[in-house]
Amino acid sequence: MGPQRQIRRCALQALYQFDAGRADQPDLVLASLGESQGDAETHQAGLNLATLAWEFRAEADAAVAALSPEWPTYRQPVIDRCILRLAWYEMTHGGVPPKVAINEAVELAKEFSTDKSHLFINGVLDKLHRTERTAPNAVTGT
Repeated sequence: MGPQRQIRRCALQALYQFDAGRADQPDLVLASLGESQGDAETHQAGLNLATLAWEFRAEADAAVAALSPEWPTYRQPVIDRCILRLAWYEMTHGGVPPKVAINEAVELAKEFSTDKSHLFINGVLDKLHRTERTAPNAVTGT
């Protein structure tokens, strides 16, 4: 597993904790990442990535809701919601090529979520990518 994937795994774990109400306890979240793969630098990078994705969660949720109205944020499993937020952030603000962000999100879903979640995540992120290519302002609001 490459270092970027380890960072994403840590970011996903941190986002999950933020979603559970620990967004105001970054030191506690970072300490819990000590049980994850990677070194202290990887854990810190994962926490930093999660913090950025968390700051943009409202925009991510709005973009996803526009593309999947039958699955609003409150109906999504927490882990799927976190994966979508992370991938959305990486695609729109993180400088990660969309195909890479989508692939990484699908791999995280296969590892951490249900048997069919990766299909939902791939579909939503692919729609997001196609929408962004044809009308960038529709996705980011800029």
